[in-house]
Amino acid sequence: MKSTLKKKILSMKLKNLSEKILKNIKSKGFKHIELESVIETNHIVERSGENFRRFIFSFKDENGNELCLRPDLTIASCIRYLNKKKTKVESVVYNGQAFRKTFNKKEPIIKNQIGFEIIGSRKEKEDDKKILETSIKSLSQFKFGSGKLIISNVEIFKLLLSKLDIPKRWRLRLQRHYWRESYFNDLLKRLETNSDVDPTVVEIDQKKFKKMCKQDQSRIIAGRSLNEILTRFDNKIKDPRRAKKGKNVSKIIKEFLNINCPVKVASNKLNSFFRKNKINIKVQNDYFPVTKNKLGKLDVRYSSVFGLQLEYYTGLVFKIDIKVNSKYKNIINGGRYDNLISDLGSVKNIPAVGAALNLNY
Repeated sequence: MKSTLKKKILSMKLKNLSEKILKNIKSKGFKHIELESVIETNHIVERSGENFRRFIFSFKDENGNELCLRPDLTIASCIRYLNKKKTKVESVVYNGQAFRKTFNKKEPIIKNQIGFEIIGSRKEKEDDKKILETSIKSLSQFKFGSGKLIISNVEIFKLLLSKLDIPKRWRLRLQRHYWRESYFNDLLKRLETNSDVDPTVVEIDQKKFKKMCKQDQSRIIAGRSLNEILTRFDNKIKDPRRAKKGKNVSKIIKEFLNINCPVKVASNKLNSFFRKNKINIKVQNDYFPVTKNKLGKLDVRYSSVFGLQLEYYTGLVFKIDIKVNSKYKNIINGGRYDNLISDLGSVKNIPAVGAALNLNY
């Protein structure tokens, strides 16, 4: 009986909190929308890979199509925009539950969230700033003593990769797996030790390549045609990486990811790093949406490493943690995801930026 009453009280508190936050966000010009609770599984798996399947609640309909409960409100919102064939700029806010399996018993599988985003707008700096300001404004509904706002930008890392002296295939590999932290670190070790390409075996590889060229090019091996495999094999042979070069590149990347400082000095720190390593990149002072080290109760910092483990972000990324009962709790995550809607099937590139607020903090 007490347990049921406690759940009802918590439910009412959650509802009241949600309504206050929604009212606040809608006052900033965001239109409230409803999202589908069930989406096609392939939308998730094709974007995040087969490994992500173990985290979703999936089932098949009467026609044999695989569906799943939405594991993410942002994806559900982008699918809505895509399916409605929208072309105009939309500023939307939505709320509801996301469903994701977890191997941590303390972590809930049902997450109550509020999301808000700007889709289809080309005003990148202006929109990034509005999303961040709206996120900070939403904190007025929470009781907390202090907090942290961590800011980064995935685009800086991509620019860095474009300037480094590494084979194209390695550049793409590091960029593609940037958000998979453990695998990304493994790639850096391989890059540093030259474990994937040993110049002493290039001659043997060339002989294998010539032999395979005489075989049926349309033959499928492990889901790829022999022609596709040979194309990648050819690039590998033509562009073997030397151990010394790989070690230096790995060192530069690690040094970049260690940059962590108050946001006010972030551009100076980054530009100093680029000059030191003779990399032709310059970050302007207004590159980040905020340049103050303190915003109300929030300490604001820049972190180059923040962005790993974040799957679909392409530019600005940020998170807000607040201190509750002497512990920091993550309350808001957000950023820019300009490629997500095209990854979901759009023939046009549609920019988007948004944030998600966690009510289960």
